[in-house]
Amino acid sequence: MKKSIFILTGFIIFLTSYSSVAQIHLGPKAGANLTKLDGKSFKDNFELGYQLGGFVYYDVTNFIGIQAEVIFNQTNTKIADDYTDIIDDAFDKDKTLNYISVPLLLRLNTGGLLTVNAGPQFSFLANSKESILDNGKKIFKDSDFAAVVGAELNLSPIIVFARYSWSFSNISDIGGEVKSQQIQLGMAVKIF
Repeated sequence: MKKSIFILTGFIIFLTSYSSVAQIHLGPKAGANLTKLDGKSFKDNFELGYQLGGFVYYDVTNFIGIQAEVIFNQTNTKIADDYTDIIDDAFDKDKTLNYISVPLLLRLNTGGLLTVNAGPQFSFLANSKESILDNGKKIFKDSDFAAVVGAELNLSPIIVFARYSWSFSNISDIGGEVKSQQIQLGMAVKIF
């Protein structure tokens, strides 16, 4: 995680030192996450969570840009009801996973009002030190790799966004493949 933050910081410093600083924009963002974990141990429905973070983007041309973000993502899920009473008593069915996500996106500006973006997202489990009964390192892997596709409505300085993210990584550490899907809805404010 430290390596990714270092790379992102270096990228931001590079962009801000570039001569056309007027094309660099940054600001805070917040929104809701609807997340579903696909796996036989989890309920097959979307659960509500939230996200908080910030973004920076650089318009290379009027049509193409690059956007980087650092986001705190809360993912909620429920374990399926097909376990025995012993397991029901041992585990809390509601699970919360807190991720630090770093999406690196290509921006396609369609004339000012609408922007389409897509790219990879690297996520690191922030609550991996908890015990197996709380979520824990023994149930979920420390990282996730996903693809993100979305659109932004630019109402300067307000940005309204919607995204869909799907995981390529198996995030389960205790058997059976588990992958995540996430719908992200929210707002950002361009302060620069």
